Amino acid sequence: MLFYTVMKPVVRLGLRIFFRRLEVRHRERLRVPGPLMLCSNHPNTLMDPLVTAVQRHQPIAFLAKSTFFKNPILGAIMRSGNCIPIYRRQDVEGSANAPTPAQLAASNEASFGRCYDYLERGGTVMIFPEGTSVSERRLRPLKTGAARIALGTEARHDFKLGLQLVCVGTNYFDPSHFRSDVLLNVAPPIEVAAYAERYRQDPDAAADELTEEIRKRLTRRLVISRDAEDDQLAQQVERTFGDHLNPNDDPTTLYDNFELSRTLLDAVAWFEQHDPGRLAALREALGTYLADLENNKLDDDALDQSQRPGTRLADYLNLVLGFPVWLYGLLTNYLPYKLPAEVAHRATKETEFIAAIMLGVGMVTFPLAYALEAAAVQHWLTHDWRLTLLFVISLPLAGFYALGYWQTLSARLKRLRVRRLPGSTLAALQARRATVLRLLDEARAAYRRVG
Repeated sequence: MLFYTVMKPVVRLGLRIFFRRLEVRHRERLRVPGPLMLCSNHPNTLMDPLVTAVQRHQPIAFLAKSTFFKNPILGAIMRSGNCIPIYRRQDVEGSANAPTPAQLAASNEASFGRCYDYLERGGTVMIFPEGTSVSERRLRPLKTGAARIALGTEARHDFKLGLQLVCVGTNYFDPSHFRSDVLLNVAPPIEVAAYAERYRQDPDAAADELTEEIRKRLTRRLVISRDAEDDQLAQQVERTFGDHLNPNDDPTTLYDNFELSRTLLDAVAWFEQHDPGRLAALREALGTYLADLENNKLDDDALDQSQRPGTRLADYLNLVLGFPVWLYGLLTNYLPYKLPAEVAHRATKETEFIAAIMLGVGMVTFPLAYALEAAAVQHWLTHDWRLTLLFVISLPLAGFYALGYWQTLSARLKRLRVRRLPGSTLAALQARRATVLRLLDEARAAYRRVG
């Protein structure tokens, strides 16, 4: 239980820093009393259980693939985090001394037994019924293990245990990047005892029906794309013109962005079937515009004159006077900030592992760097623990200020680059932008007429 006694507060702080926003829709559904089973999609490996676990006060037991337990260090961490191994045939095929199907089944029965015991004591178990983690905006076919464990637990108590099953749609908006957003979209609880009669008639059919209900509830709470090409177009539109298209004039929640994402994907699918010419024209115009922006090292915000940054004297004074603070934050935070991304991208090419590695490495590099810097300041400069403590407190504050300052400065530099563009280049970019906006507005109007 090391995770819940020592690491949980550290992980909660790490997640607060890593994500710009972590929004939970219907948080109260994650806090219903046990026994409770949580079922979620699985796009971001070890990050998925963490973002849910910190929302619930009681400990959660997680089912995790057995390969995580092979490494002695990682295995110890997984066990201390209350993880239960699940054994999949694809994880052992082709390996030396691979267990037989009967041995795999026996190992999994033992793991299921631990779940039964945990739930019977009023605990919480989290399962990812897709059975694998893939960084895509989709829901893969669900395995029936979660439903079988839930039904089997209730059956041992003649369906009087009161077990509830809650589906959690985990939506990342840029999963491999620091300071991105994540939305937990939580469904109403399912009373597992409602399947008692069906289970008594046919346990397999009951498991299939409960699995189908889990699939439906997750599907309604996820952004799901049909294929990579459609998803790429929808994300390009959302990231470039999301503010223009969002039906909420002042979107303040990630759920607004979630609804926009779903609407865009639905619209792309509708136009593919009913008006492919309009969709092809938009795809071509948007692709050309984004390529031109990239060639000129610009983004749409720099070209959008309706979103000009502040031009008051105070804004310029903030850039000038804030420069020393930015430099201080940069010098004291650069290495611990850059190392997690470097390590993650060198360690794996699989997108679904990058965020978890960055978080884990960052939870080491920042405390270590701050400790070394504090020791150096204490030894060579202050010789006073109170001044050194103030220095340590200033480090994360200066780091966040430096990050925000650079984003503001970068936006202004891009706008300055726009002003220095040759007139013909600027006119061509503005014309292409106007064309894309016109096509988007026309497509929105057409889609609303049939909606």
